[in-house]
Amino acid sequence: MKSVFSAPGDYIYFKSQVPLHRIPIGTKQWRYYDFGPKVVTPLICLPGTAGTADVYYKQIMCLSMKVGYRVISVDIPCVWNHQEWIQSFEKFLDAIDVHHIHLYGTSLGGFLAQLFAQHRPRRVKSLILSNTFLETRSFAAAMPWAPFVSWTPSFLLKRYVLTGIRDGPHEPFIADSVDFVVSQVETLSRDELASRLTLTVDSASVKPLLLSDSFITIMDTNDYSAIPQQLKDQLSERYPGARRAYLKTGGDFPFLSRPDEVNLHLQLHLRRVGLEAQPELVQSIPKDGTGGGPSKENDKEDRDDEQKDNGGNPESNSDESQPSPSAPESSESHGLDEQLLSNAEIHYIDQKDSIILKPSAMSMNQHSAAAGILLQSTWEFFIFSLLPLYVDSLYIYSNNAWKLRQLV
Repeated sequence: MKSVFSAPGDYIYFKSQVPLHRIPIGTKQWRYYDFGPKVVTPLICLPGTAGTADVYYKQIMCLSMKVGYRVISVDIPCVWNHQEWIQSFEKFLDAIDVHHIHLYGTSLGGFLAQLFAQHRPRRVKSLILSNTFLETRSFAAAMPWAPFVSWTPSFLLKRYVLTGIRDGPHEPFIADSVDFVVSQVETLSRDELASRLTLTVDSASVKPLLLSDSFITIMDTNDYSAIPQQLKDQLSERYPGARRAYLKTGGDFPFLSRPDEVNLHLQLHLRRVGLEAQPELVQSIPKDGTGGGPSKENDKEDRDDEQKDNGGNPESNSDESQPSPSAPESSESHGLDEQLLSNAEIHYIDQKDSIILKPSAMSMNQHSAAAGILLQSTWEFFIFSLLPLYVDSLYIYSNNAWKLRQLV
C-alpha cells in the first residue's frame, strides 16, 4: 500500500458531476449517490466493511452516465443488528420514493442484500452477489473480542479492518484499488467501523429466498479475496441455478480494479432480468442528480460531522443553494471534450475511460522547461570550456606586456 494517496482523475471528475446526498431518517444518517433516469428501477450498490458509497463511482460513471441505468450507491449507516438494518434500509427506500430495486452487494454488502431479500421479497427484483457469504459464524469465531467492539478505539478498529486487505505485490490496477479503499477507510468514524464489524460477527444466516435463482448472479474473482473459499462455495451451493460470472483477477475490489468486466456483467444481468436502460433520458437528467429524497450535496471531508447528525438534526446538512453540475451527455453523441479536469481531458472510447494530457497545458510547460534546461546546459558547457583558454591567453598577454616594458 502506498503511503501517499492521490485521487484518480476519473474520481475527481465523478465528484464534480455527481452530487453527494445526505438524508437523516430517524436517528440514522444515510449518505449516498443517486444518478440516472428516475423512471428506471434502480440498481443499489452495497459496499463491504471497508467500503463507502464512493467505491462504486466507476459503476455510476459507466452504467448511469453512458448506458442509461439508474445507480444508487449507499453507505451502510450505524446500525447494530440485522433487524435494525432491514428496517432502516426499508425506511431509506421509502424516503427516496423507491419501491422495487435490484441489489449489487460485495462482501458484507452482499450478505445484507440477501437478508433484505429474505425479509422483504416483494421489493427485491434481482441480486448480484460478489465475494460474499451466507452466515457469520466463522467471522464471530475469528473475532473473540467481538463483544467489546463498540468500546474499541478507532485506530485499533481501522488496523483490524486493514489487516483483512491483502498487502504485498499486486498488479497495478489491483494496487490502485487497494489504495483507494484504504483512503476510504480513513474517512470512517469509530462508530461506523464498530457497527460494520458488529454486523459481520452478529449471529445470523440467510434462509432460502423466495427469489428465483434465475434472478441471481454470483460474480467472484479467481485469484484471492478476504472471504474464504469455503464460504463462497456454500453460496454457490445455495443458489445452484444462479448465473456464474468469474473474473480471472481482481482481488477484493474488482469493481475498482476490473471495472470494465464488472460493468459488463452488471449490464448482462440487468438485461437478463428484463431491465432496460434509457440512454435517451441521460441528457435530460436534472442538476440534482435525480436524488429521490430531500438530499443535499456534501464533500467527503464533512464525514466527521455525521455523528452530530445521527441525532436527527437536519440543519447540519449543507445548504441547498450550492449548485451541482449538470449531468454529462451520452458518449454516443460526442465525447466530453468541453468538460475538463484542470490539465486533462476524459474521452470515452469503447466504454473505457482514458485520461489524456492536454498538449496546450502540460505538454507545453514540459517543452518550455526542457528547452530552458537545454539552453542552460549549453551556456554552462561553453563557459567551462572557454574559461581556461581565456585565462591562459590573459596570462600570456600580461607576461609579454611586462617583458616589453623591461626592454623599453
